[in-house]
Amino acid sequence: MSVLAAPKARGLSLWAMLGRRLALGLVLLWAVSLVIFAGTQILPGDVATAMLGQQATPEAVASIRQELGLEQPAAVRYVKWLGGAVTGDFGRSYSNRQDIAKSIAPRLKNTLLLAAMAAVIAVPLSIGLGILSALHAGSWIDRTIGLVTLSAVSLPEFFAGYLLIAYFSVTHFWLPSSATVSDSMSLGQRLVVTLLPCLTLVLAVVGHMMRMTRVALLNVMASPYIETALLKGLPWSRIVWKHALPNAVSPIVNVVALNLAYLVVGVVVVEVIFVYPGMGQYLVDHVAKRDVPVVQAAGLVFAAIYILLNIVADMISVIANPRLRHPR
Repeated sequence: MSVLAAPKARGLSLWAMLGRRLALGLVLLWAVSLVIFAGTQILPGDVATAMLGQQATPEAVASIRQELGLEQPAAVRYVKWLGGAVTGDFGRSYSNRQDIAKSIAPRLKNTLLLAAMAAVIAVPLSIGLGILSALHAGSWIDRTIGLVTLSAVSLPEFFAGYLLIAYFSVTHFWLPSSATVSDSMSLGQRLVVTLLPCLTLVLAVVGHMMRMTRVALLNVMASPYIETALLKGLPWSRIVWKHALPNAVSPIVNVVALNLAYLVVGVVVVEVIFVYPGMGQYLVDHVAKRDVPVVQAAGLVFAAIYILLNIVADMISVIANPRLRHPR
């Protein structure tokens, strides 16, 4: 009877942990929304004055502030903004009066496509290099992989992007230097146009994921049960793939999830360099215009994606490592 009941109890435990992490994620997202709103309110200068420019007479400034609701207390404006954001209504842009949610949707799709392209290349490449480096630890293969990936991580994104533009676009004319995409493009055209920003993101994350994969695998391979498997005469490949790698999944998943979150949230510099119409470019354009509602909406979307990916990483780690389901 107890054997039959065990899977059910384990399932309830997993659901309870998922519910707890979702609740903590919502609390964290609420705290981030407070920081975002407060940060945009304490910026120097006045939004109405910046919008009017040379026409900023006292009467015009007062009229704009009343139209935008800036005369209301900050707490009231925060509650209204958060209530709208929960329902998917981020308000209207100050600069062009367009609906922010409708403007964000296609740009968020572009950013997610770029991040997905980079992830498809970076994740298998980094895990494969990490496994290869761990299998040949201390050899020239390990040192070469470590040197190359460490060099890639050390390059700032803007510098790596300009190097790729100089080589692939200016010198050889193989790829376009800008990544301006449109809905009329086919998938193949879109992939070609976005290849350079994709490679820039791959260079930014592959080194970190590779090194963490190598460390996690080496830590597991130093365990006593791996030595026992070696003494029993099991093939080395079977020991690595069947015994070592499954037990190293948890830290690998965590670092992959963090880097996937970075691919989505940290694309601002890359999108500006390649003029890619994503969330990062959208945010930078409206920061220059002091368009506070757009900045708040973009910050909240980025935070929600980052928190969600971390929750997914936590749950995958728990599923992959049953020891994490029970308190020590």
